[in-house]
Amino acid sequence: MRSRFLTAVAAAATVGLTAGTVSAASVTVNGGATSVALDTDTLSSAASLDLSSVSNDVISPGAIPGSVAFAINAPDAPSLPTTFMYDPADFLGSFSGSIEHQGSVFFNSDTVEVGDFTIGFDANRAGTLNGLASGFFVASNVGIQAILFDIENPSTLNAASESLQIGANLLVSPEFAGFLTSNSLASVDLSGADVGDAQVNATAIPTPTAAAGILVGLGLMALRRQRQAA
Repeated sequence: MRSRFLTAVAAAATVGLTAGTVSAASVTVNGGATSVALDTDTLSSAASLDLSSVSNDVISPGAIPGSVAFAINAPDAPSLPTTFMYDPADFLGSFSGSIEHQGSVFFNSDTVEVGDFTIGFDANRAGTLNGLASGFFVASNVGIQAILFDIENPSTLNAASESLQIGANLLVSPEFAGFLTSNSLASVDLSGADVGDAQVNATAIPTPTAAAGILVGLGLMALRRQRQAA
């Protein structure tokens, strides 16, 4: 799974994966939630981060054991709208955009905040961290505004026309490890350490551009039949 995923990602990156291509079969993520289960013992002992609370909009429990979940923003959300789209028949060669979330997690008596998370993709990150990084990452947009985790090559990847599920380990990003070290929080270099699991459970609908194309096509077919009947 790992080698196949990295090979496909590398090939897609070569042709400009992040630009995205809207096909007649493309769908857009429009809701759902991402569940996150953090290894709080490791974060506490190695990074001096002690979980203290979560914001009221965080869902508890999440879909995986020991997790909480963060709602996925809709494509028409006024702030941080989700733009992630893909072709179910060719996920690795077609996905683009980002999945945006709401909700915050607080550490150290609520003095450290991360939240309103973005799941994005950067082809330059694929294959880093000893070959484990898939290229997907998790970034925080409030409090610590940085990439927190690289997402390991998925153990679960189900991309359908009405739903998307991705399950993978969370690896401490070099950026987050650098923040922890520079702020005297980390006792060791945590870059690449597995500190939790994440599972995206998203719903999807036809991409507006693709849906419009389908409607235009149906209209042209109907017009053609009318002309033939006349």
